[in-house]
Amino acid sequence: MLDPMSLLTLNERTIDSVRNQGLGLVVALTGHADAGQVVRQVRAELLDSLDAELLASFDADQLLDYRDRRPQISFLGDHFAAYQAPRLELYRLTDGLGQDFLLLTGPEPDLQWERFAAAVVLLARALNVRLAASFGAVPMPVPHTRPLGVTVHGNRPDLIEGISTWKPTAEIPAAAAHLVELKLIDAGREAVGYSLHVPHYLAEAEYPQVAVAALEYLGAALGLGLPTDRLREAARRVEAEIGEQVAGSPEVQRMIAGFEARFDARAPEDGPRSLLINPGAELPGGEELAEAAEAFLAGQADDGGPSAEGG
Repeated sequence: MLDPMSLLTLNERTIDSVRNQGLGLVVALTGHADAGQVVRQVRAELLDSLDAELLASFDADQLLDYRDRRPQISFLGDHFAAYQAPRLELYRLTDGLGQDFLLLTGPEPDLQWERFAAAVVLLARALNVRLAASFGAVPMPVPHTRPLGVTVHGNRPDLIEGISTWKPTAEIPAAAAHLVELKLIDAGREAVGYSLHVPHYLAEAEYPQVAVAALEYLGAALGLGLPTDRLREAARRVEAEIGEQVAGSPEVQRMIAGFEARFDARAPEDGPRSLLINPGAELPGGEELAEAAEAFLAGQADDGGPSAEGG
């Protein structure tokens, strides 16, 4: 294998800065398992809403197949302009509570997965990443009228046990984020991943509900106050639009009723454990979400589990 670190261009202060040490890492790679456009929405919300500093960038020319996923370029009457080069980057962001975290984001590599994953592991070691959290979404035969399900994976039992609503055993197509998680765990790092279940009839559309859920899980796992207000407003609009469309189609109503019946028949009476709320409670807003995340992590520390600082 060629030197993994030669894939990277680092900000000179990245490794040496105390501020960049011991943070949580969000892995947000587009191109696979992105039902409801969850990764694109979360990436946009984090980078648009929070203060960000670029710490490192990967050499996209070595990792991407441009003929398979062609970048965009503008044609202005008689000339080309504004070539949109793909970027795979590591940022430090600061949440609404003033807490820093890392974001690895960009297109999933087409090539050199082992080398890319090795570079991420080396970065995680150099920056002493306390927990890496990845996410994605898959289309499922579930109704939009029920809570979004999730399958959780990784090596942090306190963030996994009792959370998953579906725990299959199956051979599935791999994603680069899966390999990164596997390699981080093999290297002795802590990692958790969330695969959210999106109604298959909404999988191709932008579905803000799944982005809100992803940010809730990421915020709870990493002890962060992540922005969701704009996505929640968008989710309310989408919910109303879906309701209007369903009301106008008896065929769709029958399909959803069938999904609801199967969902309810298989759902446990007490439901999965939540990282954030008690059974029957209403989902919190932004500030309440951050407070709940901090309380959860404090409780884990009191019980002998990882603290918000140490992971």
